[in-house]
Amino acid sequence: MLRVLSLSTLFPNPAVPSLGPFVASQMQAAAARGDVDLVMVNPLGIPPWPLSRHPRYARLREIAPVSRLGALTVHHPRFTLIPRIGAQSNAARIARGLLPLARRLHAEQPFDLVDAQFFFPDGPAAARIAAALGLPLTVKARGADIHHWGTLPKSGPQVLAAARQAAGMLAVSEALKGDMAALGIPGDRITVHYTGLDHARFRPVARETARAEIAGSLGIPVDGPLLAATGALIERKGQRLAIEALARLGRGDVRLALAGKGADEGALRALARERGLEARVHFLGQVGHDRLPLLLAAADAMVLPSASEGLANAWVEALACGTPLVIPPIGGAREVVADDSAGRIAERTPEGIAGALGDLLAAPPDQAAVAAHAARFSWEANAATLVAFWRGIAAS
Repeated sequence: MLRVLSLSTLFPNPAVPSLGPFVASQMQAAAARGDVDLVMVNPLGIPPWPLSRHPRYARLREIAPVSRLGALTVHHPRFTLIPRIGAQSNAARIARGLLPLARRLHAEQPFDLVDAQFFFPDGPAAARIAAALGLPLTVKARGADIHHWGTLPKSGPQVLAAARQAAGMLAVSEALKGDMAALGIPGDRITVHYTGLDHARFRPVARETARAEIAGSLGIPVDGPLLAATGALIERKGQRLAIEALARLGRGDVRLALAGKGADEGALRALARERGLEARVHFLGQVGHDRLPLLLAAADAMVLPSASEGLANAWVEALACGTPLVIPPIGGAREVVADDSAGRIAERTPEGIAGALGDLLAAPPDQAAVAAHAARFSWEANAATLVAFWRGIAAS
């Protein structure tokens, strides 16, 4: 049986079970196949005392060294985190914290390869582990790990070094593969690996039925068109542009629901007040897994004006619920919005987004036609591609 050691800094843990659900779904689907022995490593960053006493880190310190996520065994080695200023040097500290564990596990039962689920900081850290154990390295690119960390002065060279060491790499879209090649990453070693989807959870529900459900559980009035935006409230996700577009729609009956938390929430609330939209922009916080599909199904469109993405899981989840997209021409946007029945690709300006939303609200596509665009995505297909990729690397 193929034995893989996979590192992911963004992964659910007992203190924060909502982290990286898409990585967890992928890895659980791979493990469920029964033909790979997958050992997950989720390093936890703890800053030096007295910062380590902060409640955020105190919860992490209490996590046991090993946890379970379904059939997956997850190890949680610690590394020294330097908040705010140390991000570009995290990879080396992660590798130091992980190496003793990796050596012990490899001695007990040898691994066939070392895998990283993001290019930074996971990629350079996994590269050090792979070199120390004499094993091949695989790395997956998802978006910001290339577009942001791959272009910074300190982390960028680490990303390129990990790419050159890697026996094989994955990218979540053809567009991201091209962006990687443009940075100097060998394109002949990159395989496109599309995301998966849980079709039992993300599926069309009659819009009025879904609206009645969320009116009660999320407190959103159902008196007119609804737009949804899911994702962390951070500058890169572009919720500011969605609010500005709402102000330019010229309709007083449209509401915008923001599902997520983040550092931009205060500024976004202030912007909604300034534009006279306080009553029509709803800040929902983190929406639970049971409510999120209903929110998407209730929405007339999902608007996510990100500055960069590889191929966002949120795009595919919205489509699967029968909700058309309004997204900028970034990453794999044209790989999911193949025609107007999937939504619109709009320029990343308030005017461009407002125009696209106006088109969709005037002539909404059929929910079933929208959902058909997500039919090719599944966690089973994703896992099959992943395990086949790993087997090819291990056998080469």
